[in-house]
Amino acid sequence: MDPRVFEVNANSDTSELLRSPEMSLVCLAEFKAHAQKQLSKTSWDFIEGEADDGITYNDNMAAFKRCRIRLRPRYLRDVSKVDTRTTIQGQEISAPICISPTAFHSIAWPDGEKSTARAAQEANICYVISSYASYTLEDIVAAAPGGFRWFQLYVQSDWDINKQVVQRLESLGFKALVITVDVPVLGNRRRNKRNLLDLEASITLMDLRSPGERKSTLPAPTSLPSKSFCWNDLILLQSITRLPIILKGILTKEDAELAVKHNVQGIIVSNHGGRQLDEVPASIDALREVVTDVKGKIEVCTDGGVRTGNDVLKALALGARCIFLGRPILWGLAYKGEHGVKEVLDILKEELHTCMALSGCRSIAEISPDLIQFSKL
Repeated sequence: MDPRVFEVNANSDTSELLRSPEMSLVCLAEFKAHAQKQLSKTSWDFIEGEADDGITYNDNMAAFKRCRIRLRPRYLRDVSKVDTRTTIQGQEISAPICISPTAFHSIAWPDGEKSTARAAQEANICYVISSYASYTLEDIVAAAPGGFRWFQLYVQSDWDINKQVVQRLESLGFKALVITVDVPVLGNRRRNKRNLLDLEASITLMDLRSPGERKSTLPAPTSLPSKSFCWNDLILLQSITRLPIILKGILTKEDAELAVKHNVQGIIVSNHGGRQLDEVPASIDALREVVTDVKGKIEVCTDGGVRTGNDVLKALALGARCIFLGRPILWGLAYKGEHGVKEVLDILKEELHTCMALSGCRSIAEISPDLIQFSKL
């Protein structure tokens, strides 16, 4: 996408931000408020935009609250030491809080995904890089060469492109492929329409072309996913890579069963942050259905609506291996680049640590469904 379609407010000069007096932001909601003031309306609407009436977008957050899910703490336990470390696909991370694939980080901060990658590396968590990244894969990897990275792939109709991308990912040290399954077409995003932002006309796979192709005069391929990609095509994808395959966007037990049947390594329960099909279940509600059906056969994670340490704890108690953050990462970028992202991650990790101690959980392994109480609305 041509970055000129997004404008940055005049007061968003990064050098001025870094020279400004230190602001003390203490929760993710404050990062959101700051980002909205900092970014242009077009940029903010792109980041925050929802599909249709925004019912799912709002329900993602509301489902954690409104007396629907409450905690049942246990006391008189020694919580002098609380450990937030866990593993995902066999690799240790400092906390079950990772970064979802989101597009065009440079609209929030000039260094974009390079800053995000550095923050993720410092935090020792997984960062899923989007197909719609602002920078090349090589640039992002060079910015944080020791980082734990997955890649979110929109499968293309041209399998030569898919094979070339997979080969590059493997050579660059990516650890898994995240296949987003809920975008056979783009959702109805009214804010983009009002701002005359035509994503289908603007998006190209600039990042996914090989270095040689980027220097040539060949046009970049479209990055819109194949509309015909289906379950049987997973076999072809598995034949061209040894990387674990994670399906992002699963919301039902029926699709969870098919994921297990097709030998994928993981699921991310997600409704695309409410940006695709509106009026689907909140992610935390769909998580219960998927976890119950999978029965521990593959790892299940989730994203959507997580804004506090309590939210993380609830998701883990309901069976998520970890949660992934989307919009809050961009809020952190808009605040202070990689340092802002790190602050967002640190705040959420510290909140989780506190919630675990107050609930009597000394390790991630001690977080169980017994911690949750469901109430009627």
